[in-house]
Amino acid sequence: MADQTIKGPAPQVHDGSKLRIGIIHARWNDEVIKALVDGTLAQLKKAGVKEENIVLKSVPGSYELPFACQNRLIEGGKTQASGANSLISTTNLLSLVEGEGTGGTSTPAGDKAGAANKQPFDAVIAIGVLIKGSTMHFEYICDAVSQGLMRVQLDSGTPVIFGVLTCLNDDQALERAGIGRKGNKGHNHGEDWGLAAVEMAKATQEWAKGHI
Repeated sequence: MADQTIKGPAPQVHDGSKLRIGIIHARWNDEVIKALVDGTLAQLKKAGVKEENIVLKSVPGSYELPFACQNRLIEGGKTQASGANSLISTTNLLSLVEGEGTGGTSTPAGDKAGAANKQPFDAVIAIGVLIKGSTMHFEYICDAVSQGLMRVQLDSGTPVIFGVLTCLNDDQALERAGIGRKGNKGHNHGEDWGLAAVEMAKATQEWAKGHI
């Protein structure tokens, strides 16, 4: 039986064709992460976000997400937009976003040189999966990541979508990625995060113009 507490917002239609969206995901619990990322990408593209304007990167675990959102994507995107040259101290941030020597996952667009939008990111999606074990580690990481991502969002002014599952067991995580194994596939929350990123990016642009 489906978990009736799994609900999402009523979908809205927004034009994401001019947006640049960053996705940073943890690599722990890879099976669930992959499904969530796939769901996120599908909805971003459905909303019109161009493949070359979606940057996809990874970090080891969820604890690293706040730092990576702020320093790898948001600040790196601003560096790209400012046209900073390769000799200044911010070069490392620039090369990380462009995928030079990082060893991370590249943007789905591959190597379309010159095709990608170099504007700062309009929104960033942080994706991770935390599953409770037998120690307090779960509680500490959940709290740190939640507080960290909120701080990045408020400090940077860039929407950061909270795509971190905090589950009590494996089945809860699988069902929230749409790949449940006990007769209930569940719902892929990555789809909700993709839609939320487009909506918040568009809203932030309008608020910046004074359109409340």
